[in-house]
Amino acid sequence: MSNINEIKFAVEKAVLDIGVKIVFPVIEGMDNTLVSPEWMAKRKEIIARLLDEYKDIDYHADPILEGFHILHDRAGVKRRKNIPASENLIRLMNKHGDVFFINQAVDIYNIISMESKLALGAHDIDHVDGNVTLRFTDGTERFVPIGQSDPVPNNPNEYSYCDDANEVLCRLEIRQVEKTKVDENTTNVFYIVQGNESTDDELLLATAQKIIDETVKYCGGKGRIVIPDIQTTP
Repeated sequence: MSNINEIKFAVEKAVLDIGVKIVFPVIEGMDNTLVSPEWMAKRKEIIARLLDEYKDIDYHADPILEGFHILHDRAGVKRRKNIPASENLIRLMNKHGDVFFINQAVDIYNIISMESKLALGAHDIDHVDGNVTLRFTDGTERFVPIGQSDPVPNNPNEYSYCDDANEVLCRLEIRQVEKTKVDENTTNVFYIVQGNESTDDELLLATAQKIIDETVKYCGGKGRIVIPDIQTTP
């Protein structure tokens, strides 16, 4: 399993070329066992504001949300069954008036994802094998979606986050996996902060820093932002 101080992050240039933008916040030594009353009060206020802000949202007219669908188009992924993570959260919030609380660290990034409209995810570093690369799949990867115990077929030619054991950690920006899910026992985590051609670098970096600031405030630990190395393929 990966050492938090040694894990490396990379992205294939071919993935960047279709418009994906990515940075990786990393937090070590957090305590995810508690639920802060201060955070719960704050999230209630944020959700009330977002419900008002997004009550008449046209998902496909929004440049950031539509930007993820454009990435899917370029990767040959069908739109209807592959709703981007941030759009899915906003849809669930608008339908139910809230988003399901899983644990504090996950809740923090879910709220920030809805605020920023960026696609965010979190993974337990202690369950990663080797390094993490955002690359196009070839279909041989092992993929066990979160909530499942057995592998499911993995499509080739999709951009996915994979570790050195050839396991998908996140398919596109929409489906995370059981292997690295963040639960109450997680202490070391890396986050995905993914944008598209409608998101500038400043938004990605500001969102990454906000994840660190809010998570450290309510869960402790210390964080840093990692800019991935760029890999070229033959």
